[in-house]
Amino acid sequence: MQVSIVIGNPKAGGRTTRVAQTVCECLIQFLELEIDVQADTIELAEVAGRLFEWEDEELSKLSEKVASSDLVVIACPVYKASYTGLLKAFLDRYNTGGMSGTVSLPVMLGASPTHALAVENHLRPLLVELGSSVPSRGFYLVESQLEELDQVVSKFVNIQGPALRKALSP
Repeated sequence: MQVSIVIGNPKAGGRTTRVAQTVCECLIQFLELEIDVQADTIELAEVAGRLFEWEDEELSKLSEKVASSDLVVIACPVYKASYTGLLKAFLDRYNTGGMSGTVSLPVMLGASPTHALAVENHLRPLLVELGSSVPSRGFYLVESQLEELDQVVSKFVNIQGPALRKALSP
Protein backbone atom coordinates (compact mmCIF):
# COMPACT_ATOMS: atom_id res chain seq x y z
CA MET A 1 0.00 0.00 0.00
CA GLN A 2 1.32 3.41 -0.97
CA VAL A 3 0.61 6.27 1.45
CA SER A 4 1.51 9.91 0.80
CA ILE A 5 1.49 12.58 3.47
CA VAL A 6 1.36 16.04 1.90
CA ILE A 7 2.26 18.91 4.21
CA GLY A 8 1.04 22.34 3.12
CA ASN A 9 2.76 24.25 5.91
CA PRO A 10 5.21 26.97 4.79
CA LYS A 11 7.53 25.74 7.57
CA ALA A 12 8.89 22.22 7.01
CA GLY A 13 9.07 19.85 9.96
CA GLY A 14 6.68 21.81 12.15
CA ARG A 15 3.68 20.89 14.24
CA THR A 16 1.56 20.15 11.17
CA THR A 17 4.06 17.50 10.08
CA ARG A 18 4.03 15.94 13.54
CA VAL A 19 0.22 15.84 13.60
CA ALA A 20 -0.08 14.39 10.08
CA GLN A 21 2.51 11.69 10.70
CA THR A 22 0.88 10.76 14.01
CA VAL A 23 -2.52 10.47 12.32
CA CYS A 24 -1.04 8.34 9.55
CA GLU A 25 0.82 6.01 11.93
CA CYS A 26 -2.25 5.53 14.12
CA LEU A 27 -4.45 4.88 11.11
CA ILE A 28 -2.04 2.29 9.68
CA GLN A 29 -2.01 0.56 13.08
CA PHE A 30 -5.81 0.64 13.24
CA LEU A 31 -6.14 -0.85 9.77
CA GLU A 32 -3.93 -3.77 10.88
CA LEU A 33 -2.46 -3.98 7.42
CA GLU A 34 -0.65 -7.22 6.77
CA ILE A 35 0.83 -5.89 3.56
CA ASP A 36 3.86 -3.70 3.11
CA VAL A 37 3.05 -0.03 3.68
CA GLN A 38 5.26 2.64 2.17
CA ALA A 39 4.54 6.08 3.65
CA ASP A 40 6.25 9.12 2.14
CA THR A 41 6.07 12.62 3.61
CA ILE A 42 6.12 15.46 1.10
CA GLU A 43 6.99 18.84 2.63
CA LEU A 44 5.74 21.44 0.16
CA ALA A 45 7.87 24.10 1.89
CA GLU A 46 10.90 22.37 0.37
CA VAL A 47 9.65 22.93 -3.19
CA ALA A 48 7.68 26.16 -2.66
CA GLY A 49 9.83 28.27 -4.96
CA ARG A 50 9.13 26.00 -7.92
CA LEU A 51 5.41 25.30 -7.52
CA PHE A 52 4.49 27.42 -10.54
CA GLU A 53 7.12 25.90 -12.81
CA TRP A 54 4.75 23.54 -14.61
CA GLU A 55 7.55 21.60 -16.33
CA ASP A 56 9.48 20.92 -13.09
CA GLU A 57 10.43 17.24 -13.18
CA GLU A 58 10.64 16.72 -9.40
CA LEU A 59 7.22 18.30 -8.84
CA SER A 60 5.73 16.20 -11.63
CA LYS A 61 7.09 13.07 -9.93
CA LEU A 62 5.70 14.19 -6.56
CA SER A 63 2.29 14.85 -8.13
CA GLU A 64 2.32 11.43 -9.79
CA LYS A 65 3.31 9.76 -6.52
CA VAL A 66 0.39 11.38 -4.69
CA ALA A 67 -2.09 10.58 -7.48
CA SER A 68 -1.02 6.92 -7.51
CA SER A 69 -1.20 6.52 -3.72
CA ASP A 70 -3.86 4.41 -2.09
CA LEU A 71 -4.16 6.76 0.88
CA VAL A 72 -3.30 10.46 0.92
CA VAL A 73 -3.13 12.44 4.15
CA ILE A 74 -3.35 16.13 3.20
CA ALA A 75 -2.38 18.38 6.10
CA CYS A 76 -1.98 22.08 6.65
CA PRO A 77 -2.48 24.74 9.28
CA VAL A 78 -5.52 26.99 9.06
CA TYR A 79 -4.60 30.22 7.26
CA LYS A 80 -7.21 32.97 7.03
CA ALA A 81 -9.96 30.44 7.88
CA SER A 82 -8.93 28.08 5.07
CA TYR A 83 -5.97 26.06 3.74
CA THR A 84 -2.65 27.59 2.77
CA GLY A 85 -1.86 29.02 -0.64
CA LEU A 86 1.11 26.66 -0.71
CA LEU A 87 -1.18 23.63 -0.56
CA LYS A 88 -3.57 25.15 -3.11
CA ALA A 89 -0.70 25.81 -5.52
CA PHE A 90 0.38 22.16 -5.32
CA LEU A 91 -3.14 20.80 -5.74
CA ASP A 92 -3.70 23.14 -8.70
CA ARG A 93 -1.24 20.94 -10.61
CA TYR A 94 -4.02 18.33 -10.92
CA ASN A 95 -6.84 18.43 -13.42
CA THR A 96 -10.38 17.81 -12.21
CA GLY A 97 -10.38 14.10 -11.34
CA GLY A 98 -6.58 14.02 -11.24
CA MET A 99 -6.57 12.19 -7.90
CA SER A 100 -9.20 9.60 -8.87
CA GLY A 101 -8.55 6.27 -7.24
CA THR A 102 -7.09 7.73 -4.06
CA VAL A 103 -8.64 7.84 -0.61
CA SER A 104 -7.87 11.08 1.20
CA LEU A 105 -7.93 12.17 4.81
CA PRO A 106 -7.84 15.95 5.24
CA VAL A 107 -6.03 17.15 8.38
CA MET A 108 -5.87 20.70 9.70
CA LEU A 109 -4.33 22.36 12.73
CA GLY A 110 -5.61 25.66 14.13
CA ALA A 111 -5.16 28.02 17.04
CA SER A 112 -8.78 27.81 18.17
CA PRO A 113 -11.92 25.75 17.64
CA THR A 114 -13.42 28.70 15.75
CA HIS A 115 -12.08 27.35 12.45
CA ALA A 116 -12.77 23.66 13.05
CA LEU A 117 -15.09 23.46 10.03
CA ALA A 118 -12.35 24.66 7.64
CA VAL A 119 -11.34 21.05 7.11
CA GLU A 120 -14.89 20.12 6.04
CA ASN A 121 -15.96 23.32 4.28
CA HIS A 122 -12.78 24.13 2.37
CA LEU A 123 -10.29 21.25 2.15
CA ARG A 124 -12.73 18.34 1.66
CA PRO A 125 -14.54 19.91 -1.35
CA LEU A 126 -11.21 20.57 -3.06
CA LEU A 127 -10.13 16.93 -2.65
CA VAL A 128 -13.49 15.69 -3.89
CA GLU A 129 -13.24 17.99 -6.93
CA LEU A 130 -9.89 16.37 -7.70
CA GLY A 131 -11.59 12.96 -7.68
CA SER A 132 -10.34 11.63 -4.38
CA SER A 133 -12.68 9.70 -2.12
CA VAL A 134 -13.02 11.31 1.31
CA PRO A 135 -15.04 8.71 3.25
CA SER A 136 -14.60 10.04 6.78
CA ARG A 137 -14.71 13.34 8.58
CA GLY A 138 -11.53 15.35 8.36
CA PHE A 139 -9.30 15.68 11.41
CA TYR A 140 -9.02 19.10 13.06
CA LEU A 141 -6.69 19.66 15.99
CA VAL A 142 -6.63 22.75 18.17
CA GLU A 143 -3.03 23.66 19.02
CA SER A 144 -3.79 23.43 22.76
CA GLN A 145 -4.42 19.70 22.21
CA LEU A 146 -0.83 19.03 21.05
CA GLU A 147 0.12 17.85 24.54
CA GLU A 148 -2.45 15.05 24.27
CA LEU A 149 -1.95 14.41 20.56
CA ASP A 150 -1.77 10.61 20.78
CA GLN A 151 -5.02 10.34 22.73
CA VAL A 152 -6.91 12.78 20.47
CA VAL A 153 -5.70 11.04 17.32
CA SER A 154 -6.49 7.60 18.73
CA LYS A 155 -10.04 8.65 19.55
CA PHE A 156 -10.51 10.10 16.04
CA VAL A 157 -9.11 7.00 14.32
CA ASN A 158 -11.26 4.65 16.40
CA ILE A 159 -14.37 6.57 15.30
CA GLN A 160 -13.47 7.33 11.66
CA GLY A 161 -11.17 4.38 10.95
CA PRO A 162 -13.94 1.93 9.92
CA ALA A 163 -15.04 4.20 7.04
CA LEU A 164 -11.44 4.53 5.87
CA ARG A 165 -10.88 0.79 6.17
CA LYS A 166 -13.95 0.10 4.04
CA ALA A 167 -12.87 2.60 1.38
CA LEU A 168 -9.36 1.10 1.24
CA SER A 169 -10.55 -2.51 1.00
CA PRO A 170 -10.09 -4.14 -2.40
